[in-house]
Amino acid sequence: MGRAWLFGSNVNTDVITPGRYNLTTDPAEMARFCFCEVRPEFPKQVKPGDFIVAGEHFGSGSSRESAPLAIQACGICAVIAPSFARIFYRNAINVGLALCLTPTQGIQDGDELEWNKERGLIVNLTQGIEFPIEKLPDFVLAIRRAGGIIAYLNQHGSRLPEIK
Repeated sequence: MGRAWLFGSNVNTDVITPGRYNLTTDPAEMARFCFCEVRPEFPKQVKPGDFIVAGEHFGSGSSRESAPLAIQACGICAVIAPSFARIFYRNAINVGLALCLTPTQGIQDGDELEWNKERGLIVNLTQGIEFPIEKLPDFVLAIRRAGGIIAYLNQHGSRLPEIK
């Protein structure tokens, strides 16, 4: 359960982690600057278990692995959006950041959300609305459960999950 941090559509990776702060590979350091130019309060007020809720095409722009790493280091439970930029989607899978594909209309900034993984829903506790999540492929879920592609390979060797 956590707070919804609302963002619009077409949020690009330079908004998530501004280029001038990409001078480190330490995720905790990257988290200090996550969304700092559009929501300066975000790095200081976000709490573990909170959610990023966005519009279409979240994570567009350059291929920065720092963007999903910084979001993850902030303690974000999942990023909820109706669609993701392809490169961001892949980078998020690689680092084990949870993505939930679902329409987000009706979720307001600050709403209390809960991710019901068993039922495949995001539940807006503030408004009493449920949002069904598009099921991700099993191999993507296996990588996410392991904590990312490197952790998966460390646990399973070079045997990749089967694609169904």
